[in-house]
Amino acid sequence: MNRRQFLGSAALAGLALSTGLRPSWADEPKTFNVGFQKSGLLVVARNQRLIEKALEPRGIAVNWVEFQAGPPLLEAMNVGSIDFGTTGDTPAIFAQAAGADIVYVAALPSRGRNSAILVPERSSIRSLADLKGQRLAFTRGSSAHNVAVVALEKVGLTLKDVTPVFLSPADAGAAFATGSIDAWSIWDPFYAGAELNQGARVLADGEAILGTTNSFFLANARFARSHPDIVQTGIDALGQAGLWAEANRDGVAEALSAATGVPVAIQKRTAERGEFRASPVTPEIVAQQQAVADRFASLKLIPKPIDVASRVWRASQS
Repeated sequence: MNRRQFLGSAALAGLALSTGLRPSWADEPKTFNVGFQKSGLLVVARNQRLIEKALEPRGIAVNWVEFQAGPPLLEAMNVGSIDFGTTGDTPAIFAQAAGADIVYVAALPSRGRNSAILVPERSSIRSLADLKGQRLAFTRGSSAHNVAVVALEKVGLTLKDVTPVFLSPADAGAAFATGSIDAWSIWDPFYAGAELNQGARVLADGEAILGTTNSFFLANARFARSHPDIVQTGIDALGQAGLWAEANRDGVAEALSAATGVPVAIQKRTAERGEFRASPVTPEIVAQQQAVADRFASLKLIPKPIDVASRVWRASQS
């Protein structure tokens, strides 16, 4: 995704401004607009109303906006439709390379168990090397994009050796069900849904492909500069939610299901392999994210090299 594509998509995301999602960096914001996906720590915080309880005494409401994937979430954040949200590692890299006005405010390190490359149960594809010449689907600019690139690298292949099929999670799920694609790089709960509902077979999971990986909590940079206390409220809520989630995975599954409409059985599997301890954006995490960014720059998948450290919100490290 280049700068023109990103900003064009951002203009579409900006349509949300006309439906009540306005930039909230005024002197006294009335709302804190939070973007979330169908799993993860923010959903737990939402279910427990942790951010709402902290901001209610100040007369600030919390507006929750659901996204299927990280790239459109960050497009909305760039134009100010949302103030705070979470994505995997790769969307932030594409967004930064396109000039998005965002900052990293916290991280969620994991072993990568909540993502995988899937194939149909009866597929003849038995190893990553067998992906050569096959139709491999993933969401462009998402964490699944990075999983696909690294998986191919491990067996001496590149994206030029497969037929990349760029699809949203919902569209990829439909294509997977009909056999229109041969393999699918995806994350939970779509990963769990494909396992339980479509008999998908795991070719390799993110732990085997990537090892340690990170998701991130990000904020619109202008909002973070203007309202660091509100951003910190969101981070504090993540800490509370994480402590509860690590000890209550069945409760996490119920919370995820209630918030997203995804069946409990699917969210239970998502919760079982999820990790919920938010972290500051440490130098080690910055180095890991920089390595991902450098890989994408060397492959010409982003238009220019970027400096991850320059977009870390320092106030969150205090």
